[in-house]
Amino acid sequence: MTCKHARVVARQSQLGVGLIEVMVSVLILAIGALGLAALQTVALKNSGGSARRTQAAIQTYSMMDIIRANRDNIGSYNTNIYAVGDGTGQPGTLMGWLDGLQTTVAPDAKGKVVCVADTMTCSVGVQWIDERTTGDTAAPSEINITSQL
Repeated sequence: MTCKHARVVARQSQLGVGLIEVMVSVLILAIGALGLAALQTVALKNSGGSARRTQAAIQTYSMMDIIRANRDNIGSYNTNIYAVGDGTGQPGTLMGWLDGLQTTVAPDAKGKVVCVADTMTCSVGVQWIDERTTGDTAAPSEINITSQL
């Protein structure tokens, strides 16, 4: 076999190898891009859930401030169960707070206030279904605070 013939055979055996390498590289790049897209989706879900939890915490403290402003009527704020606003509440009232939960936290958000006049303590809670973040429609998310006035 001559040297020239050996070079021609070597070139012919290399034909198509570059194309296969490029195709494998594109496949690896596509899998990486899909992984990044999935990561972005999870990040968006979690940031939405975090925003709802933050708003729920802000709203619980807001209700506690409403109660503190009117300590003489502490018993009038009791709901004792999670309740939903009816859309008629005025700002600075219990019903206004319940209405606000549905616009600031989640459309299905409910609020609960339990005050004990003897000890001047109140517990304020917000509950909502966070199915986008948890994927569970049965277990509600909940934030509660208890404070002595």
